[in-house]
Amino acid sequence: MCAARSSRVFVFFLLASLLGGMQPATADEPVFAAYSRLLKRHVAPGVLDGLETHLVDYQAWAVDPDYPIALQALAKAELPPTASDPEKIAFWINAYNLLAIKVVLDRYPMESIRDGGNFLFPIWKKTAGTVGGVERSLDTIEHEILRGQFPEPRIHMGLVCASLSCPDLRREVYQSGSLDQQLDDQSRRFLANRGKGLLPGEDPDEAEVSSIFRWFRGDFDAAGGVVKWIQTHAGPETRAKVQGLENRGISYLNYNWTLNDQARLRAGGQ
Repeated sequence: MCAARSSRVFVFFLLASLLGGMQPATADEPVFAAYSRLLKRHVAPGVLDGLETHLVDYQAWAVDPDYPIALQALAKAELPPTASDPEKIAFWINAYNLLAIKVVLDRYPMESIRDGGNFLFPIWKKTAGTVGGVERSLDTIEHEILRGQFPEPRIHMGLVCASLSCPDLRREVYQSGSLDQQLDDQSRRFLANRGKGLLPGEDPDEAEVSSIFRWFRGDFDAAGGVVKWIQTHAGPETRAKVQGLENRGISYLNYNWTLNDQARLRAGGQ
């Protein structure tokens, strides 16, 4: 059954790709217009493994004619030399999230995005797709471009590596004019999510937080430290519960790398 479904998805995706290749995005169409439509159609809130998150309908995304159009637009896209930092950050977060979905669909069905690689050659270092005529890996976009060029820890609230414990995949694209508001909203929502962002302890000086804050501690240290960053970016209700939080009171939530796939809900997954 699984193999048959996979074959159908591949055939439909191949047809959609061919059709998309004959209809290049017009010059006046924003780079992420097709991607924006895909997000609205195929991303929805749900609960899997006890985690509240946004789930992707990968099967529907794969056969949507907008998918090859979105990839084609990204492959041709080039930021102008005069692009501002918000324009660059929004562009590369959108590129990362779209290519993370492509990485999954190139190998679908799969249990976790990490299944596409191995210890010696992890999925993050493999070519994910083309941006502006250059082949890119997820690793390059995240670490060399975004983290390497922009000292902005909120970037971690926008990047979504197709896993349940990631911050939610927004149902809209990131845009330079609203980037601050979008990343602030992402930060508040993530820290309010007790299953994957922040779980207050019995005492206000303790909390379990996402492993993102451990893996990228240096990025948050540059902004005053994890505790200060959390207390600055959490909403009032969350902040009140960790008002006495200290570094020594921080521990880390387990990170669930299971694919954020709506198909598991349809199959009766919990």
